[in-house]
Amino acid sequence: MLMREQAYETFTERLLAREISPGQFVSQRELVQITGMPLGAIRDMILRLEADGLIRTVPNRGLQIAHVDLDLIRNAFQLRDLLEREAVAEFVKTAGDQDIERLRVEHQAVRNAAQNEITEELLARAQTMDRLMHDTMISALNNELISDIYRVNSVKIRLICQENTRLLPRLVISVMDEHLAIINALAQRDEAAAVAAMAAHVDSAKRRAMKL
Repeated sequence: MLMREQAYETFTERLLAREISPGQFVSQRELVQITGMPLGAIRDMILRLEADGLIRTVPNRGLQIAHVDLDLIRNAFQLRDLLEREAVAEFVKTAGDQDIERLRVEHQAVRNAAQNEITEELLARAQTMDRLMHDTMISALNNELISDIYRVNSVKIRLICQENTRLLPRLVISVMDEHLAIINALAQRDEAAAVAAMAAHVDSAKRRAMKL
């Protein structure tokens, strides 16, 4: 991996770990310290971060990490909706029956467990399942351009979720139910129902983030 790519990956990891805060101003020297990468790699990284909308140069102030506001929430979730509608429409045609059944069993198991007690371990498991299911559907499109766009947007979505809402214990069952609605439509090979269920799921996540 090239140093500029290592710098980018390390930066996003630190950002999602909340070692860097949305809206925070940073200098190039601070980014060197944060990532452990040389200044040349940092300058290349900054160009990529600016292109991805994760950082911006503010005249007379320096570099500002993407700020979570209503515009970012609206734009990120609109893009997510467009991409995931397309992904689930393709996935309903190409996913294997065993893969769909595995998703159903895993989600049902988490839902059942959540009715008894929601532990930190269960919460982490639910969050991992959530991301993995969506990532798998996007990957099924077999389109590197879409995957790259989705990856960057996913960082923004995770920033939004950390800032405004998370998969809180009280939300585990409702999120599992939303996923199960998608999975049931996949099992029936009902494209229209799968797209509608996905749209409802993304809209629900956006509403939680916007606190509507």
